Amino acid sequence: MDRKVVLVTGAGRGIGSVIALEMAKEGYNVVLNYCHSEDGANQLCKQLTALGTQPMTYQCDISNENDVKNMVDAVVKKYGHIDVLVNNAAVSIDSLFRDKTVDDFKKTLDVNVVGTFLVSKYVGEIMYDNHYGKIINLSSTNGINTYYPMCVDYDVSKAGIISLTHNLAVQFAPYVNVNAVAPGFIATESEVKDMDEEFIRQEEEKIMVGRAGTELDVAHLVKFLASDNARFINNQVIKIDGGIYGDC
Repeated sequence: MDRKVVLVTGAGRGIGSVIALEMAKEGYNVVLNYCHSEDGANQLCKQLTALGTQPMTYQCDISNENDVKNMVDAVVKKYGHIDVLVNNAAVSIDSLFRDKTVDDFKKTLDVNVVGTFLVSKYVGEIMYDNHYGKIINLSSTNGINTYYPMCVDYDVSKAGIISLTHNLAVQFAPYVNVNAVAPGFIATESEVKDMDEEFIRQEEEKIMVGRAGTELDVAHLVKFLASDNARFINNQVIKIDGGIYGDC
């Protein structure tokens, strides 16, 4: 059986790893891109193999154009096609605006915006030529509304991903669906490890459904957008935040 192929960037941990696992459960062959999380990617690769799929791992700095070109070439050489791209990889360097350095700002934009652009460019061209593809970009509600004083570089980058999503949807029409997912407060291990319980409680009180989101919540939305049931959904930014009091 010629399985569909999904490339997930930043798949070695967090939301990316859960998305990769859920896509494998749907029968996809998953390409696990990572930059630093080699152990996590290799461990996940074993899990996906046990599901009967044929995953591959690929270390790549997505802000480096040659790295991206080589990765995409390797994926096409192995599978012959790429059907779905999930641009999940991101960094955030938390510091107050007055303490933010130009290097910090550039690094965040290089990975989050330039990286998303580069992978979308090289994968999207293949999808366009094949007359089929889905690109799903991970933005954030931080890219829509600024919530925290520590995240100016991250917020700007996630707003940039929203703009990039709209541009890609136009460039790759009519063959490739391009959408963005904008998670709100998601209780990933990396998110909550440095937060005190009172802060988490205050954040959850803002959410209409009464709890923080989970990685699986995000993965289920991505999985739907990747499916042919979402063929008429295009050029959209879909918030997944449980509903926020005050946004009504």
